[in-house]
Amino acid sequence: MAFTIGIFIFSLLGITGLFALKEWEARRNRLLAPELRQKADALALRLKELVYALEDDAQKLPPELIHFSRVGIHRFALFAAGLLRLLSLQAHRLADFVSHKRTFERRAPRSEFLKKVLEHKNDNGSGVDTTDNNVQN
Repeated sequence: MAFTIGIFIFSLLGITGLFALKEWEARRNRLLAPELRQKADALALRLKELVYALEDDAQKLPPELIHFSRVGIHRFALFAAGLLRLLSLQAHRLADFVSHKRTFERRAPRSEFLKKVLEHKNDNGSGVDTTDNNVQN
């Protein structure tokens, strides 16, 4: 904001100075630095042509800028996804390395109670007696 105000004040003082110079030249009836004025006029005309040419190029810029920004965002997203995937794999490797279960092997239980529970579980817990003692003639 301060930069904009500074530019505005500088421009306002420049325009006021040009009007004061024009008034001074009109009162004295003489031109101040006529060669410098011709060079400045030629430079101003050249600058005007350059601004018009840049305006034509600037009209083409937004679609190209949008395309390049989309491509850039897409590439950044792919890079970030790859990096996060790598970090995820490394985190899993680290978790497996520090875990005491990384070499876990299931063994048969030592307890008789647990062996009976496992047998019951393997029979699907049906509880059906398969002997013929219950059948009466």
